[in-house]
Amino acid sequence: MTRIAFLGPRATFTEQALRSMPEAAGAELVPSTGSPAVLAAVRDGSADLGCVPIENSVEGAVPAVLDGLVADPPLVIVREAMLAVRFALLVRPGTRLADVRTVASHPHGIAQTREWIAAQLPEADVLLSASTSEAAAQVARGEFDAAVSAPLAAEQHGLEIIADDIADNAGAITRFALVSPPGPPPAPTGHDRTSLAATTQNRPGALLGLLTELAVRGIDLTRIESRPIKDRHAEYWFHLDCTGHVAEPAMGEALAALHRRCDRVRFLGSYPRAGNGASTAAPSTSPLPIGGADAEQFTAAQKWLDGLRAGGTA
Repeated sequence: MTRIAFLGPRATFTEQALRSMPEAAGAELVPSTGSPAVLAAVRDGSADLGCVPIENSVEGAVPAVLDGLVADPPLVIVREAMLAVRFALLVRPGTRLADVRTVASHPHGIAQTREWIAAQLPEADVLLSASTSEAAAQVARGEFDAAVSAPLAAEQHGLEIIADDIADNAGAITRFALVSPPGPPPAPTGHDRTSLAATTQNRPGALLGLLTELAVRGIDLTRIESRPIKDRHAEYWFHLDCTGHVAEPAMGEALAALHRRCDRVRFLGSYPRAGNGASTAAPSTSPLPIGGADAEQFTAAQKWLDGLRAGGTA
C-alpha cells in the first residue's frame, strides 16, 4: 500500500487537498508534524509521497517548503492541488469570545485572519503552531484558548465554532504540492507546470540572462521568488514556476540553456496544473509565444539541426 505523509495532524487543509488527488485513493495517509517532517519522510523512505502547502494567494510561498525542496537528496513535485480555505475560530465547549486570551494557528492562518483577530480579540496573545489542525489539538489539550483552523477540525478535536468565515480576504487559495523521489515525470497534458530553482553568480545582468532564456522561447513565467542559501552570505536560490513540461521542446531547450548559464539548477518537477478548488482543470488559453517559439517550429528546427549533423545541407 502506498504511504503518503502530509502536514498533520488530521483535519488540516493539507489533508483535504490530499484527498482531492487521485494518488490518495486506497493509500495510507500518515500525518506528520511540520512540512520539514513530511519531506524528511519521503527522503528516508518511510513515505512514498508527501503532501505540503507550497503557496498561498495572500501570503505567497511557504519558506520552509521552498528551502526543503532544494535540500538533498532531491525531491520532485508530481502533482498539485488548489484549495479555497475557510477559517473558523475554534474553542473548547462553553468558551465565550470574551474568554479568549490566547489564539493560535499556522503562520499563514494567522496572516489571513490578522485583521479579524485585531478587531475581535484585541487583547489576545497570537501564537504560532505547526499547522491549523495542531493548533486545534492544542486548544483541546488546554494549551491555548482558541485556534484559527478549518471547521472540520472542530469535530475532530471536540471543539466548538464560535466564529466562522473569519478570513480577511474571501476567496483565498492555497496551492499544495505532492512530492516524491526523482523519477520520470507525469506525461504531458498540455496544461502543465514546471518548477525549478537556480543560482547565479552575483554580477550585473545575471538574473536578466536567466529570465531571457525563458522569454525567448515563449515560456510563461508564473512565479519567481528568492530564498537565501543558508550557508552562503548574499547568495540566493531563485525559485521559478513556468507553464509547460520538460518533455516539450521549448522547455527542454530552456532548461538546457539554464544548465549552461547558471551555477546550479535544480529541476523540481513537471506536473499537471490544478484549477482553483480542484486537482485538475481544463486547459486554458496560453499567451501567444514569441515568433519562432511554438512547438511545431521547435520540432522543425531540431529536425533541421539533426540533418546538418548527419551531413545534410541548409
